[in-house]
Amino acid sequence: MTPAPRRVAGDPGVIRIGNCSGFYGDRLSAMREMLEGGELDVLTGDYLAELTMLILGRDRRRDPGLGYARTFLRQMEDCLGLAVDRGVRIVVNAGGLNPAGLTARLREIAGNLGVTARFAHVEGDDLMDRAAELGFGTPLAANAYLGAWGIAACLTAGADVVVTGRVTDASLAVGPAAAHFGWARTDYDRLAGAVAAGHVIECGAQATGGNYAFFTEIAGLAHPGFPVAEVHPDGSSVITKHPGTGGAVTVGTVSAQLLYEIGGARYAGPDVTTRLDSLELAQDGPDRVRITGAAGEAPPPRLKVSLNTVGGFRNEMAFVLTGLDIEAKAALVRGQLEAALVNRPAELAWTLARTDQADPGTEEQASAILRCTARDPNPDVAGRAFSGTAVELALASYPGFSLTSAPGAASEYGMFTPGYVDAAQVPHVAVLPDGTRVDISPAAETRELEDVAEPALPEPLPPGPEREVPLGTIAGARSGDKGGDANIGVWVRTGDQWRWLASALTAERLGKLLPECAGLPVSRTVLPKLRAVNFVIEGILGQGAAYQARFDPQAKGLGEWLRSRHVAIPEKLLP
Repeated sequence: MTPAPRRVAGDPGVIRIGNCSGFYGDRLSAMREMLEGGELDVLTGDYLAELTMLILGRDRRRDPGLGYARTFLRQMEDCLGLAVDRGVRIVVNAGGLNPAGLTARLREIAGNLGVTARFAHVEGDDLMDRAAELGFGTPLAANAYLGAWGIAACLTAGADVVVTGRVTDASLAVGPAAAHFGWARTDYDRLAGAVAAGHVIECGAQATGGNYAFFTEIAGLAHPGFPVAEVHPDGSSVITKHPGTGGAVTVGTVSAQLLYEIGGARYAGPDVTTRLDSLELAQDGPDRVRITGAAGEAPPPRLKVSLNTVGGFRNEMAFVLTGLDIEAKAALVRGQLEAALVNRPAELAWTLARTDQADPGTEEQASAILRCTARDPNPDVAGRAFSGTAVELALASYPGFSLTSAPGAASEYGMFTPGYVDAAQVPHVAVLPDGTRVDISPAAETRELEDVAEPALPEPLPPGPEREVPLGTIAGARSGDKGGDANIGVWVRTGDQWRWLASALTAERLGKLLPECAGLPVSRTVLPKLRAVNFVIEGILGQGAAYQARFDPQAKGLGEWLRSRHVAIPEKLLP
């Protein structure tokens, strides 16, 4: 017997949206923890990232029936009955490249478990069959970022579980809020508020103290809880977590997540462009942070497209250089290897990490690492022909020669590039529980993205005594990848600290503090209401995370490197 449709939430004045996954590989037990830990109306899960789409593309190439996040099936085998019993709707993008296939598997699981549930999915984002026609070449995966209205249609039709492919991460929360409150597509301020809430909770425990700059202030990080957004009819929200769970929700943890993987003050999406410079945060009690003031604008006319291609084959050999004459040893082995290669790979990249210390107390402290990365379209050229040649130098090179690994074969690497397509060229289809297909029209009103004029900066602090200390003494940071670019959001916690930061940490100063940014375009966005500045460094990640252009390919540690750099800070601002 088919269950009757239910409201998305029981309380017309609030919808409680939790999250149980921030990436493909996140804590498997989080779904059960969130369902059992407290009151929820909707539980979301974000399983997709630019790198994940490459992984799923390889899965689909091997088996056309795959292409989705398989760990989600394990979670649903454990928790589907619990979710239905508690009346919690589940909305996930775990469908990846095959939302219909994952939905079919979920129906099988429900039948095996004897659970009566309604399943729906959203499709249309996959542009692979039209990639060449749209000017995208022959990628491994090509997916447009869809918005929230397909999700809303599925929930309104009574779906217990909604599976999507590549929607924007925040759409997982915007769709349920829009369906519950009956928002119109031009309710831009409300939608922008829900985008802010969705952006905060999309990365799971990053909102509750995970990866937080001031982590020593956070209790219970051995097992932090996952976040909950209480969204209200006007689009404002309170970010919180279930009682008794680890971690913390503070203005700082929420600020950090708002700054994660953003660009300018206009945060574009398929349904609304959210003005990040409009958001205001306030502590609303223990583990409760209120987000208000969201302003929204019509979305841009084009959708972003995630394009993942196979770039070739990659291999790496790492030489350990110990003791004296590190630079000379590196020069010797580099010259030897390059001269010995019969077939030189298309790309050879050398990196010397000076991890050695003066007068070292251990051999490891006396050692530096020289990495040589080879890339080539031919797996043989980048494979043992390269790594075996490196090993052949072992008895004829620098004193103390050693490698961190044996010779090995090359592995396939991917490249990410963003594309853009007119929204009218992308189908957006909600496939309801009864199989009805509902076309979701693109936004009727659009607005081209424009740069936001820099707001008036606060009055600089008057001159006074300064001390050279790490920037992180007073400033938090969070960084991440945006294709081949990286962002670093930096924030402080007091008004006087903000007066100093706004004038002291310019794009030019950032380039000097982080020499790896030398010669790369760096832009800065000022966000006074968050006491924050955000930097975007173009091209520092080459052609995306899978390309592995640097040892931190997703730029997750870039902000912490910046915090470790010493700068002159007024003594009155220091703890």
